[in-house]
Amino acid sequence: MRTSYIILIILISNLCFSQNSSVKIALLKYNGGGDWYANPTSLKNLIIFCNENLKTNIIKDHATVEVGSVDIFNYPFIHMTGHGNVVFSNQEAENLRNYLSSGGFLHIDDNYGLEPFVRREMKKVFPDLDFKELSFDEIIFHKKYNFNNGLPKIHEHDNKRPQAFGIFLKDKMVCLFTYECDLGDGWEDKEVHGDSDEIRLKALQMGANIVSYIFEY
Repeated sequence: MRTSYIILIILISNLCFSQNSSVKIALLKYNGGGDWYANPTSLKNLIIFCNENLKTNIIKDHATVEVGSVDIFNYPFIHMTGHGNVVFSNQEAENLRNYLSSGGFLHIDDNYGLEPFVRREMKKVFPDLDFKELSFDEIIFHKKYNFNNGLPKIHEHDNKRPQAFGIFLKDKMVCLFTYECDLGDGWEDKEVHGDSDEIRLKALQMGANIVSYIFEY
């Protein structure tokens, strides 16, 4: 397993210094009954946007990886979404902890209803750490595009403001949780939700900021 940690660290290091490096990102498949497969067109569109506007070289077809799989170490960026229950076994929590501790990044996008389960299960991953709400001056809101008021509001659910929370290891964010925002919905094909071009652009720009933060573009 330690070899996988080293491979991930080398992969991310190379990406930080070469915009010609190709990389594949992944969608996280989890247990518990939640629809981990929600927003099927979102990552495709985010990849296209980043390759065109950040000049990244992300492989068009994203992977799907299970929480407990060693294959998780092949992907510097893992995206997680859904509406319902999430359950990590002890082995899965350990695997995810090792992945994040060795340079990987997890973006959790609440598609509505995910929040209580995410907080419970991430405590298995990092029992001694809590999600920290990000201030508006956090660098992730200003990497490529400026979001002076934090996350954009893509869809309305409970009349709550959008919030971004992070888990930090040695002052480096390794997990971003976007709540009451629905970024992934904004990344989807236009006809899926009928969002305006302006709303979709904001969602994609914020997604590009996340990618830029991870790969230091």
